Amino acid sequence: MKNYKNPWVILDTHSIYENAWISIKEDQVLNPTGKPGIYGVVHFKNKALGIIPLDEQGNTWLVGQYRYPLDEYSWEIPMGGGVIGVDILDSAKRELKEETGLSAKKWTNIARIHTSNSVTDEEGFVFLAEDLTEGETEFEETEDLQIRKLALSEALSMVMNGEITDSLSVAGILKVARLRGL
Repeated sequence: MKNYKNPWVILDTHSIYENAWISIKEDQVLNPTGKPGIYGVVHFKNKALGIIPLDEQGNTWLVGQYRYPLDEYSWEIPMGGGVIGVDILDSAKRELKEETGLSAKKWTNIARIHTSNSVTDEEGFVFLAEDLTEGETEFEETEDLQIRKLALSEALSMVMNGEITDSLSVAGILKVARLRGL
């Protein structure tokens, strides 16, 4: 992959919008055929982190919440943002504790994902968390969450029938299901 050359030529770049989580830029470009055009890029200021907690009985936990951009309720794996430059595993541990109250002794990074690589540079990681201990949640002020414990096979069914649509959740559940022979 390192031998590929970028066929796009950037003529000019300017910032369109920025807040604490994202920035948006617009580039004036020459596309791969040499014709002028524009390209918009959404830059995320955090890494996307998803966690699949899995107990000895094959159960996992999902988090349900209203997702403002979609105007829909969504069932997902526990997830959140990890500040760039901070160890992603430390951030994943924090997110799991905040959203479910769970702590894990065994952690495995099972996936690196680009969530929508045609318009954003967002990079996500999914961890499998095992050898769990239950505790108290520590929700953030923006979180109004429901927590659901269920069999991994049921979470897999939710992915397959379209009840779970979040990209980190879909990829993570499918990968863990494959690793577990489901």
